[in-house]
Amino acid sequence: MVKLKIDDINVEVKEGTTILEAARSAGIGIPSLCYLKDINEIGACRVCVVEIDGIDNLVPSCNTVAENGMIIHTNSPRVREARKTNVELILSQHDARCATCVRSGNCTLQTIANDLGIIDVPYYYKAAKTKWDTSFYLQRKASKCIKCMRCIQVCEKIQNVHIWDLEGTGSRTNIDVSHNRKIAESDCSLCGQCIVNCPVGALSERDDTQIVFDALANPDIITVVQVAPAVRTAWGESLALKPEDATVGKMVAALKRIGFDYVFDTNFAADLTIMEEGSELLAKLNNPNNDNKPMFTSCCPAWVRFAKTKYPEFVDQISSAKSPQQMFGAVAKTYFAEKIGVDPHKLFCISIMPCLAKKAECDIPTINSSESIKDVDASLTTREFVRIIRAEHIVPECLQEAEFDNPLGIATGAGAIFGTTGGVMEAALRSAYYLATGENPNPDTFSQVRGMNGWKEAKFDLAGRTLNIAVVHGLNNTSRLLDALNRGEVNYDFVEVMSCPGGCAGGGGQPIHDGCNFTKERGQMLYDIDHMSSLRFSHENPEVLKLYEDYMEKPLSEKAHHILHTDHHSWQVENMIK
Repeated sequence: MVKLKIDDINVEVKEGTTILEAARSAGIGIPSLCYLKDINEIGACRVCVVEIDGIDNLVPSCNTVAENGMIIHTNSPRVREARKTNVELILSQHDARCATCVRSGNCTLQTIANDLGIIDVPYYYKAAKTKWDTSFYLQRKASKCIKCMRCIQVCEKIQNVHIWDLEGTGSRTNIDVSHNRKIAESDCSLCGQCIVNCPVGALSERDDTQIVFDALANPDIITVVQVAPAVRTAWGESLALKPEDATVGKMVAALKRIGFDYVFDTNFAADLTIMEEGSELLAKLNNPNNDNKPMFTSCCPAWVRFAKTKYPEFVDQISSAKSPQQMFGAVAKTYFAEKIGVDPHKLFCISIMPCLAKKAECDIPTINSSESIKDVDASLTTREFVRIIRAEHIVPECLQEAEFDNPLGIATGAGAIFGTTGGVMEAALRSAYYLATGENPNPDTFSQVRGMNGWKEAKFDLAGRTLNIAVVHGLNNTSRLLDALNRGEVNYDFVEVMSCPGGCAGGGGQPIHDGCNFTKERGQMLYDIDHMSSLRFSHENPEVLKLYEDYMEKPLSEKAHHILHTDHHSWQVENMIK
């Protein structure tokens, strides 16, 4: 332990702790822009500088280690002057039209500038300009980039995709797509982690809210919206709602107030996915010609994109079952359209997802099974959903609770936990056990797959057979697992992959809280929903069972294959944008 004094407060921290972390442990706030603990500690922005007695120069607190006897001043006149100058210089190269920025009111640079009392910039303004494909799902505005390099480090260290890199030298240094590529030509997985870790509005998702507004305003269109499990854990955060006020019922009520004709639960489709994927796993295990290679889950489109571009040798092992988003769209425009007697071309299906890659997934031309052009017409992030709520001047606290519509609105607890790492695996094992033995296990039998460890392994007995499984989240962890498989160091029967750390709860389309991570808490909310559910097994969802009885016969039937499954080889990542 080392002892030091920060702003006249005695502080004791472990040896090796930085001044920034030491100050924060004592409740002393030091502003920073580029800093991400253990990811980006390069002191590039110089906003976190502090003054140390006996040292002539100001030092960046983010990468200066605290030492015994240090006397530190975090907000002395000299520090304030330097910090203000540094921020003014950053603003001189930053498009500061905050009123039209997607991060207005939730921007770290904006907050720091306001706190420093900066109302004018005395330096010549010159922001970078680059051309960008405005049709692509991930958008970048070079004029807003502050060169903090968070995106580079996150994409490299957390996701191992290396999409971003530095270009130019000296004052001409900028950040752009690596290897002189255009973004649509890159192998970007669309996980969106660069967006949620950007402190400003330089990175964002393509805004598709106007498409939805146009559909809502068209009297000849019937709008159908589905909401993913992880969205319900986070939609109230940017609206400053208390957790007890951001209920599922209020969320449904807000969607109905917006004007959607039918509001359904993607958890229903998650249960349906389990029926298909679980049956697919058992069929593989019982096949005498089984190649003993693992089957991978297919729910995460960013993972599928990653496999196709980085590890194509594993694509054949990914389940052919569509993701819940796409299963729902296909069922809505076939089964549901028939049920209400509507031409599927008149249905406009919208999904609200915690994910950026879902926008690309619904554009895959070969993924559609209905007569309509697209099974899912538009996909919105949780952030876009919140923007629509604000645009409609809806006050969620004043809404009465509402229920999802039927018949695609009933879901089980197993469907709810799809939104967190390990949830797909646990839900699948619950039903696979039943399909193999005819009996339900204790719902919590497979809780060993829960938790935030990046790579989890477990063994379970399945009707007398030992099932080796793995759960991995974050694409860097995924790379480690796939490399180990290629080297023959590990062997599994079933593997769950989620691209975003913590799973969909930490998705690239979720609300942004710079410096704070609520992924674990959001995931726990889904487990709480599961625990409180009267139905906790996907194979007990009465509407899923009725769907098979009335329309698809059974899992893996010919009709189920046509509507609920896809061919991952039928499209190429670089051909997604028309």
